[in-house]
Amino acid sequence: MSEHVHLIARLVAREGQEAALAQAVAAIVPAVLEEPGCLVYTAHESRERPGTIVMYEVWESQAALDIHADATSFRALAAQFDELLD
Repeated sequence: MSEHVHLIARLVAREGQEAALAQAVAAIVPAVLEEPGCLVYTAHESRERPGTIVMYEVWESQAALDIHADATSFRALAAQFDELLD
């Protein structure tokens, strides 16, 4: 059985923060893809609900995902969540 961790996250922007959220997420993608254990890290904006970003992630292990949660790039994005997310 695979130890890979698959994650789907739905980020919903506050009204007026749609573009800022999309930019903030897009800005960290290249760095996250370079993190050890990151197999897939993609962001998709909903066509039906602009401002809703769906993240699809695959990590080699739970340990790799845990390291990502403490990585500089993700922490920088998470620090903006109160301002950006509904």
